[in-house]
Amino acid sequence: MSIAFDDATRVFHLRNEHLSYLIRVLDNGTLGHLYFGSPLADEASYAQFISREFLGFDNRLGDPVPLEYPTAGIGDYRVPAVSVRQPDGSTMLDLRYTGHRVFAGKPALPGLPSTYVQAYEEAETLEIQLADTPADLEIRLYYTLFSDRPIVARSARIRNVRALTQVVECAMSASLDLPDSDWEMVQLSGAWARERHVVERQLRPGLQSIGSLRGASGHEHNPFLVLRRPTTTEEHGEAYGLSLVYSGNFLAEADVDTYGTSRVRLGINPEGFAWTLERGAEFCTPEAILAYSDAGLGALSDAFHALFRDRLARGVWRDAPRPIVINNWEATYFDFDEPKLLEIASSARELGIELFVLDDGWFGRRDSDNSSLGDWSVNLTKLPGGIDGLARKIEALGMRFGIWIEPEMVSQRSQLFTDHGDWAVGTPARPRTEGRNQLVLDMSRPEVVNHLFGVFSDLLGHAPISYVKWDMNRNITEPFSAALPPERQGEFFHRYILGMYELFERLTRAFPEVLFESCASGGGRFDPGMLAFAPQAWTSDQTDAVERLKIQWGTSLAYPISSMAAHVSAVPNHQVGRVTPLQTRAAVSFFGVLGYELDPTALTQEERIQVADQVAFYKERRDLFQRGRFVRLRSPFEGDGNETAWLTVSEDRRRAVVGHYRILNRPNSGPSRLRLRGLDAAASYSVSVWPAGDDAVARANAGVHGGDELMRVGLLVNSEDPADSRAAGDFAACLFDLEVA
Repeated sequence: MSIAFDDATRVFHLRNEHLSYLIRVLDNGTLGHLYFGSPLADEASYAQFISREFLGFDNRLGDPVPLEYPTAGIGDYRVPAVSVRQPDGSTMLDLRYTGHRVFAGKPALPGLPSTYVQAYEEAETLEIQLADTPADLEIRLYYTLFSDRPIVARSARIRNVRALTQVVECAMSASLDLPDSDWEMVQLSGAWARERHVVERQLRPGLQSIGSLRGASGHEHNPFLVLRRPTTTEEHGEAYGLSLVYSGNFLAEADVDTYGTSRVRLGINPEGFAWTLERGAEFCTPEAILAYSDAGLGALSDAFHALFRDRLARGVWRDAPRPIVINNWEATYFDFDEPKLLEIASSARELGIELFVLDDGWFGRRDSDNSSLGDWSVNLTKLPGGIDGLARKIEALGMRFGIWIEPEMVSQRSQLFTDHGDWAVGTPARPRTEGRNQLVLDMSRPEVVNHLFGVFSDLLGHAPISYVKWDMNRNITEPFSAALPPERQGEFFHRYILGMYELFERLTRAFPEVLFESCASGGGRFDPGMLAFAPQAWTSDQTDAVERLKIQWGTSLAYPISSMAAHVSAVPNHQVGRVTPLQTRAAVSFFGVLGYELDPTALTQEERIQVADQVAFYKERRDLFQRGRFVRLRSPFEGDGNETAWLTVSEDRRRAVVGHYRILNRPNSGPSRLRLRGLDAAASYSVSVWPAGDDAVARANAGVHGGDELMRVGLLVNSEDPADSRAAGDFAACLFDLEVA
């Protein structure tokens, strides 16, 4: 790993064994982008990558000069990375290089989550200083190169040196210029209950973008995109991945110009954003993660998984085995009392489940979703012993206790709203829009954050609570803060997110032993920013096993399976009404952080035996499921989507579990084989099938097989025996358990 600067050519070369990133100070002082890709030799200059000298866009308007942090108004007509409205009303910036420094390690970002290092030798950081002297503006660009990862982390800080008030109207975290447009853009998009589906499109001239203006990253689009060559597969080919460590309004955009070059930018969505900089003030962008792979999408995902799991998540739960939980929500909804909860917990404990989660309905007069958010005092009618009493009874059963909260929300039917109606987000003299019968608290206000910290630190400090599910069930409308003057309302959305991060930071520091799980009406705020505080997230409100195949597959492009809470729920499924086998529901949920979302007292004896077996199987392989390398094998987004397959393999490649799923049974489909990846070709693996059986698939695969055979020939996944095939039926799943013999 090295970051070098050649004084003669004024070229920066960021290099490790996985990549090279080249930047050049051009002849007029503008910062040019030369290259981002496979590692290049470190002794060459590479200044020739921009062949002509560049003295600005004079007489070369619109030329596709590759720039590192482009601005508008100087002859580059592509989308800018930064725009600042100056005291005279102009927005033109002409940034010139003024200096740089290189230092070991990686700096934190003020008020924002970011990746980190535990030792200085893990990374080096380049800080490049740029200035526009007439505008009295300085910008520092940060590039962190990790020693053993194909990743560059980027951010920017914009400072008003001594001018009158300036307004930042666009501040991207990263911009990347590529010399061609022969790329497919891969995004993760969807809606509530079908989040993060894989959507692909060829880049075309013009703008192609995804983003959010909802105040959260959103169900609709994830702050992540991939550019891959049309021939790139899971195993082979070139791809870039870009991810934003941020939980609010974002924009990820590709701009293809008339010359066929591409510019990609990623950062806070400029729409509805305007940040006022007083004299001497500074604005810091969120962190962007740029990854490169020349070995396919699988290697790209490996890079994101390891970084987010090991150097974004933090605290004791980063590496600790996550508990198997049971949540009472789909078992009871709001209709429960202490005896019913204890009955559920006791029944779950007999099955080996480790932690009971009390969901919505424990506070205020919360018998439905139309009241009491904000009144976080226990409902003594339901829980006469309070949260502390219930939690201690749960612990006496041999389980840990967790609780659901929704700090950012308030009901109009609540004492908090009666006392502090101005704390709710809303535009003066206009009606507030309710969503799920609730309003959003103004997290941009310090007094709101302080109040919530007091409430929840009191809750966590007075009961043995081991787990918190932090929910957020509606997005922002009527964006306005009564605490901000009219000219600073453009800061509201970002200040909201900063306030939410501050509350999370204070609570996780005060209660480091508590496992926080983020939730936003399911997967509506599943992003890297949240993973910095909550190492796992409720992946989706959709608990149907068939629908979860696409959700978990898409999520895995960027996020490790240790971040995906995946629960087995009752059937008919509460979201789609589908009836799937219990073993299939478990076989999907194993590939994540396992939990149960049902009433165990309603299970038959046969079902209880199955659940106990599931829990035991998962516990024996918990580290493999939560920290193994996840390998995608057969995509539900390809062909007719009838089959999905994936595996998780240990770091030493001695153990693996393969999941194969078939949605609909097809008549006379014939035998087929699934070739694996990621194993040790020289090793011999003992293969068994879960759940155990005596069908043709189990008989054909049981025994010892070479790693080379499993990867080149594969496992039999469709039976040759028509009787076995009929018995399997629809919505079938089979797991193959591999261990070095």
